[in-house]
Amino acid sequence: MAGSGKFFVGGNWKCNGTKESISKLVSDLNAATIENDVDVVVAPPFIYIDQVKSSLTDRIEVSAQNTWIGKGGAFTGEISAEQLVDIGCQWVILGHSERRHVIGEDDQFIGKKAAYALGQNLKVMACIGELLEEREAGKTFEVCFKQLKAFADNITNWTNVVIAYEPVWAIGTGKVASPEQAQEVHAAVRDWLKTNVSADVASAVRIIYGGSVNAANSAELAKKEDIDGFLVGGASLKGPDFATICNSVTSKKVTA
Repeated sequence: MAGSGKFFVGGNWKCNGTKESISKLVSDLNAATIENDVDVVVAPPFIYIDQVKSSLTDRIEVSAQNTWIGKGGAFTGEISAEQLVDIGCQWVILGHSERRHVIGEDDQFIGKKAAYALGQNLKVMACIGELLEEREAGKTFEVCFKQLKAFADNITNWTNVVIAYEPVWAIGTGKVASPEQAQEVHAAVRDWLKTNVSADVASAVRIIYGGSVNAANSAELAKKEDIDGFLVGGASLKGPDFATICNSVTSKKVTA
């Protein structure tokens, strides 16, 4: 059951960049030719969102990499959904493995963050994915479905949600899930949504892949019917490479 949503590519810049390097990256993105039938979003570090928002082409939307679980206030070091909306941010990445496994956020905390962000009209890239030892123990589906359930328990309207499957063992390691491995999980996630949410949501929600995606491997991955795009890390810091990944939507069209 292939998805029906528009191809989607997100660029997660993580904790990278300076005013100067981001100015160059934005310039490269502004100059790039990107296919029309792909939604493109980039996620700079918080402190550069305003710079990017004011200089980047409107063709590309802007995301934060995280947000607080509720309304702002006495939460030192946090950024609220309301503040992100105030500076023109349209998206937020939630549940990224680095937030889960380095910072220690749990499934329920992440699910509640998603609900609050959506309630403030931020769109959400909801990340799921297994560790290497979980994959080797045959627990990939179990882990992904548990993470997915925490989102589903808190989300009532999936219109503004994109699911990002990112096997943790493939993030920044140079190891990429094979197109077949990624397709298997994406199809299972879509089936879980059909069973546990609705057939309409399962069809409409974009399920994107992340984990060492680059300009050389994106076209092959894009050919798989349940891979609706990508969440890109390191390669999103290189304007021409990121544009190539966005344009892998042409592989999707050829396959279709």
